[in-house]
Amino acid sequence: MFIGHFAPALIAATDRDAPSLPVLFVAAQLVDWAFFGFVLAGIEHVRFVPGISVMNPMDLYHMPWTHSLLGACVWALGFALILRLCGVSVRGAMIGAVVVVSHWLLDWLVHVPDLTWAGQPPKLGLGLWNMPAVEMPLEIALTLGALLFWAKRTGRGGKKFWAFGALLVGLQMIDWFGAKPHDVGPSFTLLAWFAYGLATMAAWWASRTPASRTTG
Repeated sequence: MFIGHFAPALIAATDRDAPSLPVLFVAAQLVDWAFFGFVLAGIEHVRFVPGISVMNPMDLYHMPWTHSLLGACVWALGFALILRLCGVSVRGAMIGAVVVVSHWLLDWLVHVPDLTWAGQPPKLGLGLWNMPAVEMPLEIALTLGALLFWAKRTGRGGKKFWAFGALLVGLQMIDWFGAKPHDVGPSFTLLAWFAYGLATMAAWWASRTPASRTTG
C-alpha cells in the first residue's frame, strides 16, 4: 500500500486540534521513511524475489524496528513527543501518533506475512498483494474517499483539489505499473523518499489558504 496510507492523514486533518495536513502526511509514512533509511544503513533488510507476491517483488524479511506493531508504537510516541515540543496540543499529538500507527494496520491488510508484533515470529499479513482485483480498487477508494471527506469538511475544492487527487493517483499508478528496481542500493531509498516528499509537498500546497499565500 502506498497512497492508501494517506487516507488516515486526510481524515485526521479535519479535526480542529490536528496538526497540519503535511505533518500528518509525514506521520502516515513515518515508518517507511525510517525503513528505507534503515535499509540504506544496513539496519533492516529487504531483497527482491520476483513472484513472492503478485503485486510486489520485495521480500521484506527483516524490519523489526519499523514494521513491528511495537516498533510502530514507539515511532508514534516519538512523533507525538516532537509535536508536543513544537507546541502542538496533547490531543493534536495523540492524533499524529494514531496516524503513525495506522501505517502498520493498513500494511497488515496488504502485506504477505512479513510483519510482526514485536520483531519476532509469528509473521503477519493478510496478503491482499496477491489479490490485485481487491487491493487496487480498495486503495483508490480509500484514498479518494478520504480526500473527498477532507475537501468537504475543510471547504477546499476546485483546481487544487483535482490536481492534488490526480498527483496522488499518478504516484500510485507509477508504483503499480512503473519499472521495478532490481537491487537494494542508495537509489532504492532515494526514490522512495522522493515519492513521499513529493506527496507531502503536494499536501502542503493543497492545504494552503489564501491568507497564508498573502502573509507567507
